[in-house]
Amino acid sequence: MIRIRPQREADPAAVELLLDKSFGPDRSKKTVYRLREGVPPLPELCFAAFDGRELRGSLQFWPIQVRPLRSDGAPVPALLLGPLAVDPDYAGRGIGVGLMRVGLQKAAAQGHRIVILVGDLPYYARVGFGRKGAEGLRLPGPVDPDRLLIRELVEGAATGLEGLIEKPAAEKAVADPASGATKREAAP
Repeated sequence: MIRIRPQREADPAAVELLLDKSFGPDRSKKTVYRLREGVPPLPELCFAAFDGRELRGSLQFWPIQVRPLRSDGAPVPALLLGPLAVDPDYAGRGIGVGLMRVGLQKAAAQGHRIVILVGDLPYYARVGFGRKGAEGLRLPGPVDPDRLLIRELVEGAATGLEGLIEKPAAEKAVADPASGATKREAAP
């Protein structure tokens, strides 16, 4: 029986082995990996699927933003779904869809509004992804535009969205002189 749970501190090595088994060692050459370099996944949105003690699937979400084409527009925060990996020996058993349902539900509950991914429409349409709303988006490298998919977690969140998908703005710690507390804000 497959059990889905949040990823734990001990899981990353097993996840990397599963990703290599599922996608091959050249997977990091894909354009979406440029968005992940130097940016940690959101730990509260990383999930693992187990059959007993064996890892059979994993899903991660990463923070991204869409920089509008107009220079006066503020970047729009979003999530990048992936990689989603399922042990090839367990393909077709609903593990990937189960992981996505759990992850998308948790992302919505946390207030995230938009999720973007690169993948096959027939597969990801099962959990609400589509091309509508992604037509004006670009990635920082080559990608088949038919594989760039989007899902709104809040209706209308991606209306009119167009621009470059990029890493989120860097944050820096800033001391608040009034309270002495430290807060995070976007670096200039």
